Parts: sequence; C-alpha cells; structure tokens
Amino acid sequence: MIEPQGPLPPEVYWRRRVVAGVGVVVAVVAVILLIVALSGGSGDSASDSKNAAAKSSATSTPPAPSSTPSAPASSEAPSGGGNHGAGGDPSAKPSEPAAPPPGDPAAQTGVPLCSDQSISVVLYTDKPTYTVGDQPVFTIVSTNGGLAACTRDVGKAASNVTVRTLDGARTLWSAQDCAPDKSVNIQVLQPGQQARDDITWSGTTSSPGCKKKRVQIAPGGYQASAKLGERESAPITFNVVAPAAPGA
Repeated sequence: MIEPQGPLPPEVYWRRRVVAGVGVVVAVVAVILLIVALSGGSGDSASDSKNAAAKSSATSTPPAPSSTPSAPASSEAPSGGGNHGAGGDPSAKPSEPAAPPPGDPAAQTGVPLCSDQSISVVLYTDKPTYTVGDQPVFTIVSTNGGLAACTRDVGKAASNVTVRTLDGARTLWSAQDCAPDKSVNIQVLQPGQQARDDITWSGTTSSPGCKKKRVQIAPGGYQASAKLGERESAPITFNVVAPAAPGA
C-alpha cells in the first residue's frame, strides 16, 4: 500500500483513508438496501394487483349452477282457471270428481266396490244326488276376502250358475238363458263376511235366448259352477238317477 505523503503525521492520513473507506462501504450498503426495498415494494404491488384482479374476477363471474336441476316450468295453466300470480288463483276450487254411473253400487253405499280379485265364490248343492224330475237348488256363497269393507251386487242379475257334462266339455243349462232373474242385491261386505243366494234349476236343458226346445236331463253325473261378475267358482259334481220302478 502506498505510504501517505504530506506535512502531517502519517496517522492522520491513515485515519482519513479509513473514514473514506467506511463512507464508501456505507454508501454501497445504502444503495443495496435501496435496491432491495424497491424490488420488494414492486413485488408487493404486483401481488396486490394480482389479488385485486382475482377479487374482481370472482365478483364479476356468475355463481355456478346448482347440482340439483330445477323443475322445468309447466307450459300449461293450472286446472281450474288461468294463472294468477306465482301460486295460481287461491280462490279456484279443485275440479269435482266425475259422477258415478247410474246403478253403481259404490255410489249407493259410499263404500268402494269389491273387485273380482277380492271376492271368493263357492257353489253348493242342497244334496249330492237327485232323481230325474227333481229341481236342484244351488247356493252361491260370495265372501269378501279383502282387508277392508267393500260393496258388491250379489243378486241374481250379477251372478250365474252353469251345468255341464261331467267332463265339462258341453254346457247343458245356464241360469241366464231362458228366464234370467234381474234382481239386484247390493250389500256392504266386511272382511270375511259372506253373502248367500239360491238359484233353483228346473232339471232341464237350455240354450242362449232359450231358442231350443228344453228337455229333461238324463240320469248321470254332472258338474256345475257359479260366477259373480268375472269371478268363477271351482266346479262341483252331483248325480242324477232314474226314478225307482213302481213296486220296487
């Protein structure tokens, strides 16, 4: 290092050099700090600008639709009149139910009609064997097999009894052929309740509309079944025998 030259003692010149060097260092440090400060402020401003832009975008972007689709608006006016406001006309009365057809059993009793599926039908004879010329009496027993009370016409107009050959292949007589009884017997049947109706057979053949000559049934075995509406009973069997010979 160059030795200080001058009239003053060398220590003075060394001190001046140290002070000048310290000043230069301080100045450099100050410049560095200023640059760092400016760089940090610029970064903060950029970050603030980005945050502000994000907030502005979030505010201006419409909310995403709900994951549950809304029900489409109906294109038809509500029943009972035009649409008055959001809830319709509050004074509009609901449409009246259609009037039941004349002769509807349920309309007469106020109790729902028994369906064919809820009714069981069983046929009985008054005895297992008859003699030619007898008039068998059939009894139709209809039972409400449902869990609630219901209305049913169990009269002769709604029922029928049919006699067939023992193998069921040929129909010999039907209660609705020649002199159909159109009597009505409307009853409210509680669950498990039965209704009974008797039909007497003349023991002769018949045909639809009674267009053929009626003849006495011959001795033999036969089957019969009953029907209420579309509900049919299981067939039952009975016998017809010839009358005993005189003096036998």
